[in-house]
Amino acid sequence: MSPKITTELLKQLRQVMKNPRYVQEPVQAYIVPSGDAHQSEYIAPCDCRRAFISGFDGSAGTAIVTEQHAAMWTDGRYFLQAAQQMDSNWTLMKMGLKDTPTQEDWLVSVLPEGSKVGVDPFIIPADQWKRMSKALRSAGHDLVPVKENLIGTIWTDCPQRPCKPLITLDLSYTGVSWRDKIVALRSKMAERKVMWFVVTALDEVAWLFNLRGSDVEYNPVFFAYAVIGMNTIRLFIDGDRMMDPAVREHLQLDSTLEPEFKIQLMPYGSILSELQAVGAGLSPKEKVWLSDKASYALTEAIPKAYRYLTPYTPICIAKAVKNAAETEGMRRAHIKDAVALCELFNWLEKEVPKGTVTEIFAADKAEEFRSQQKDFVELSFATISSTGPNGAIIHYKPVPETNRTLSVNEIYLLDSGAQYKDGTTDVTRTMHFGTPSAYEKECFTYVLKGHIAVSAAIFPNGTKGHLLDSFARSALWDCGLDYLHGTGHGVGSFLNVHEGPCGISYKTFADEPLEAGMIVSDEPGYYEDGSFGIRIENVVLVIPAETKYNFKNRGSLTFEPLTLVPIQTKMIDVNLLTEKECNWVNEYHQKCREVVGAELERQGRHEALQWLLRETEPLARVQ
Repeated sequence: MSPKITTELLKQLRQVMKNPRYVQEPVQAYIVPSGDAHQSEYIAPCDCRRAFISGFDGSAGTAIVTEQHAAMWTDGRYFLQAAQQMDSNWTLMKMGLKDTPTQEDWLVSVLPEGSKVGVDPFIIPADQWKRMSKALRSAGHDLVPVKENLIGTIWTDCPQRPCKPLITLDLSYTGVSWRDKIVALRSKMAERKVMWFVVTALDEVAWLFNLRGSDVEYNPVFFAYAVIGMNTIRLFIDGDRMMDPAVREHLQLDSTLEPEFKIQLMPYGSILSELQAVGAGLSPKEKVWLSDKASYALTEAIPKAYRYLTPYTPICIAKAVKNAAETEGMRRAHIKDAVALCELFNWLEKEVPKGTVTEIFAADKAEEFRSQQKDFVELSFATISSTGPNGAIIHYKPVPETNRTLSVNEIYLLDSGAQYKDGTTDVTRTMHFGTPSAYEKECFTYVLKGHIAVSAAIFPNGTKGHLLDSFARSALWDCGLDYLHGTGHGVGSFLNVHEGPCGISYKTFADEPLEAGMIVSDEPGYYEDGSFGIRIENVVLVIPAETKYNFKNRGSLTFEPLTLVPIQTKMIDVNLLTEKECNWVNEYHQKCREVVGAELERQGRHEALQWLLRETEPLARVQ
């Protein structure tokens, strides 16, 4: 993979950093975050500014350009990818390693005295602005908002912002009407004595109104903001998509409604001026609720005394706890997904020995099998189809320059998922199509032990997911191994494949406690640079657990796997498993047989059914 040559682009950016047409006074550094104005993880092509300036297109990273330097901060998922995609103008800052400076410390070390550091105030979250501004100010520098995005001034062929049609979801998918969601939100607002609530995250807007879109690849969201008052609803959205009769009927735009449910449509770009007007009209003690991750620009529109900021919004928390209709939808989606993967793995076992299957071909085939399933919409992220050394690149995406051919001599890792109208999937399986080495089996089995430790864990109500992260690592740690990513993330219901406020990761202690109805992934791994990657991922549902005792009446929770795809038994060193772990695998495979087997039978997919039966033969421990 040849890196992007950025010499000329950096020269142009450094010129506009001094140009009075764009900046009130010259800025000595310019920050290019990953996100968009909604702080999204996955973004539309028009918002890929950091990828444009640097060449690095992973989902997380921050670029900072000064007059002399260009540096990129990213996490362990992307160290190898970023190093390959960036040219020698860039310095890679490996976050999480002890010698890596923070962005603030690095800026302080390279900037001349009294420097100005610029950033687009719509792209930086308010909490990050606050932290950075404070650190820079204490060293004599200023963080300044630059109204016009400077990357936009040099990106001559920047694509248009998408404005695609919307999908309406009825109660059979959502379980709760948008009106009832507004009522629930207003009761949370009343509890906190808040007059206004500003919805800035795209998945929160989509969830609140029971709408989906396709403005961002893999994420069924659309560009919009909403401002909910105690008796008003404003939706900021562009395009003629609001003329669609199905959307108008769904939102009851042409009905005579009680005033508190009448939705006022506003242009997407008018959110700032409307919020400023709300801010100007507040009487003492009236508050406006925003996420502290909303952009600095929108947060500043409300005078400080009137802001009520929280790390997670009530919508974020309500969205994470799936209701019965959403849970059932997620179960259905995962059964369909398992059918597609049984077809794929059966096909791969026949085709890989012929030497004709590449990583891209395998990824395309996975999509083809998924697209045959009912209510398939699109993939839920770019498929990670990686064989041999490419498997060690944690968020690898095959491109023609790196596209390896699958073989019977290498481990193959497939991390893939789909958006179905009734749910979102994300599953990783690691397979060998020949004979794995003893070391590969040993590593795989440690990862499996960690996967089981999380999946079978029983923990008290109120436990935060980060406390379970070391359960997944314990078997690896015992042997001096580890992996540089979190163990799990929240998963949306026909929404973003990564969602807060829950997760299982050592990287955050700000996660919300796990509660019944939440859905997270369980995905430990192990990666040997230059050789192979191993990851075993299921999506799991938090459910109540029955325990012998009930300390202080707290109640307990555990997980139920929603993903029902066989775990390749030839990769397991059974002698390293305890009896309990062996039983877990056998029970899991029995459930795959029963549930997915019945669906394969129903769909007449007999060859894939035979594959499933072979792959789910019980393990036997040598006594």
